[in-house]
Order: sequence, then structure tokens, then C-alpha cells
Amino acid sequence: MKRLLLVACAALMMGTGFAGAADAKASAAETVKKQALCPVMGGEIDKTIYADVNGKRVYFCCMGCVSKFKEDSAKYIIKLEKEGITLDQAPVTAAKPPVKE
Repeated sequence: MKRLLLVACAALMMGTGFAGAADAKASAAETVKKQALCPVMGGEIDKTIYADVNGKRVYFCCMGCVSKFKEDSAKYIIKLEKEGITLDQAPVTAAKPPVKE
């Protein structure tokens, strides 16, 4: 009887440990703050309007903000990172081979 009770307690403790690990993973994922607002004007971003700088992708609300951003991109990236925003990684594109004439 004692053995059965010990096995039941061990199983219960293991189940709680696994649930706790899942909660920790979910909690870590929730702490990632994705970009939702334009760093220039503060409007809602349009994911079809972006600029890639130093391997990071920054989204904007309009094309006018892209031009303003390019004047001093470091300033805006620093601003986003200070706000705790995790920027998307810019996709790596293969270099095009030189054109032979």
C-alpha cells in the first residue's frame, strides 16, 4: 500500500513538473514584444512596408516613414530596442552572380 502511495505521489509530482515547464516556455514566448507601431509616426504598421538594416527588419505605416527612417536608422532602431521590441530578422538573400556580357 505504501509503495502504491509513493508511486502515485511521484507520478503527481512529475506531472506538475512537466506542466510547470510548459508554463515557463509559454511565459518566455509571451515576453517577446513584437513591433506593432511605426517607429517614425507611431501608426499601426503595414508589414508590406519595411526596411532591412543590419539583419533586422523594421516595419512602417507608410512609405514616407521609410524615407525618414533611412536618414537616421540607428536612432529609430535604438528607440525600438529601448521599448523592448524584438525586431524580426531580415531574410538572408543569396548574392547574385555577376552578369557575363
